[in-house]
Amino acid sequence: MKRILLSLAAVLVALPVSLSAKDKTAEIKVISYNIRVGAAKDGTNSWEYRYPASAMMISEQKPDIFGLQEALDFQVHYLEEYCKGYKSVGVGREDGKHKGEHMSIFWNKKTTKLLKWGTFWLSETPDKPGKGWDADCIRTATWALMKDKATGKKYFYVNTHLDHIGWEARKNGLKLIVDRIDSINPKGLPMIITGDFNMEIDRPEFDLKKIMKNAREVAVKTDHIKTFNGWGKGGTENQETIDYIWFKGFSTCTEYETITKKYMDRAYISDHYPIKATLVF
Repeated sequence: MKRILLSLAAVLVALPVSLSAKDKTAEIKVISYNIRVGAAKDGTNSWEYRYPASAMMISEQKPDIFGLQEALDFQVHYLEEYCKGYKSVGVGREDGKHKGEHMSIFWNKKTTKLLKWGTFWLSETPDKPGKGWDADCIRTATWALMKDKATGKKYFYVNTHLDHIGWEARKNGLKLIVDRIDSINPKGLPMIITGDFNMEIDRPEFDLKKIMKNAREVAVKTDHIKTFNGWGKGGTENQETIDYIWFKGFSTCTEYETITKKYMDRAYISDHYPIKATLVF
């Protein structure tokens, strides 16, 4: 009888742990990184001199998921090869295949699973390549439905790069992103949007701030370092905050960081600082 009671007690002690595992809190570490297009002639800041620093940054920061902007095919392939454990999706904006800049989404295969993904163009014809509104360049958004392996919780992730010239293109592009995700997300799963938005937060075109939270502004621990560094040329007057991590459906953001750490003793690994946020379901 004593042995039976002891076994029963052991089961009762273990039971709450098993039940609570289903409701385990999940942390998602997110990075947004404008890597600077690899074909640019930037002197000693050109890709040929700084490429290992980008892989070192990702390998040290270990995000669960990150969005890459301005990357050409060879930059995407390099990170896939040298950032062990990561895989990516995305297409070239010029032809929907390999040509032009990619808005790639990378994920850590140990912690995260890709369920489905797609790319659309920020234009009046989002299902085929083309410029939209008053844009100077072809612009895209890549989306993915992801699952956190530890908890099974799902969320949508969108990565984009808005136009640097057209104000209508920025405003309408953001609206298109939100409408598109709402249409494929009828259950209202949590959502993350990262990217280079090419505008400061106080612009009236930034309608996104009405429906989503800016990680920089709401994080428990945060900073206010400008995200565009311009390789340090022109001092602080040439710097802007135009890169963002937005979210909704998560309970909180515990930390936001503008990553200014040197890698390979380089003052800048891109003309944009990578930014990182930790989101909690």
